[in-house]
Amino acid sequence: MKVKYNRVSTLNQTGDRFQADTDQYDLTLMDKVSGTQKFNERPKAKELIQLVESGQVKELVVEEQSRLGRNTGDVIQTLEWLEKHEVNVIVRNLGIQSRPNGKKNPIWKMISAVMSSLYELELENIKERTKAGRMIYVQKGGVLGRPIGSNETEKDFLKKEGSMSILKYLNRGMTIQEVSKLTNSSSRTIVKVKKIAKKHQLLKK
Repeated sequence: MKVKYNRVSTLNQTGDRFQADTDQYDLTLMDKVSGTQKFNERPKAKELIQLVESGQVKELVVEEQSRLGRNTGDVIQTLEWLEKHEVNVIVRNLGIQSRPNGKKNPIWKMISAVMSSLYELELENIKERTKAGRMIYVQKGGVLGRPIGSNETEKDFLKKEGSMSILKYLNRGMTIQEVSKLTNSSSRTIVKVKKIAKKHQLLKK
């Protein structure tokens, strides 16, 4: 069985970008969860795990390695488990396979470890840049949050640095939990930005 596994971060993402893949699969699975959630805890991944352990899956296709996770340890553990069951993993954006023609790819383990580390580093860098930006803003006299007694319009609210940062990450498909960590904002604030941005058609579908 040849299975395609897709993952998007939020319910607002439809997964339309995966339609560019015109290959034929016996089964296509789509999880709508954060990339930081462990692979074996995802609803559709659990279905995939059962199929793999029953010996039904011969090939697993993903758009990019980050679809399997953003934590290096978790991704490597998942890939090793797939190798144990002799599943050929195909990463489309890299054009590589773990077991081409049924034989182990000698450079697969090295490439997968490096790519997984880069994806995790990317997420950490985003968090650090956001944190540094907020600190500089405050040091220059900026005030985070809404001024007491102000009559703020929805558009003014969206123009604030914090709101713009939140909207940027929401439009990248990140979950509320991920955006909260990256921007150090409350879930309530993020939901407010999401609601107003959607109303003014500023939130990508």
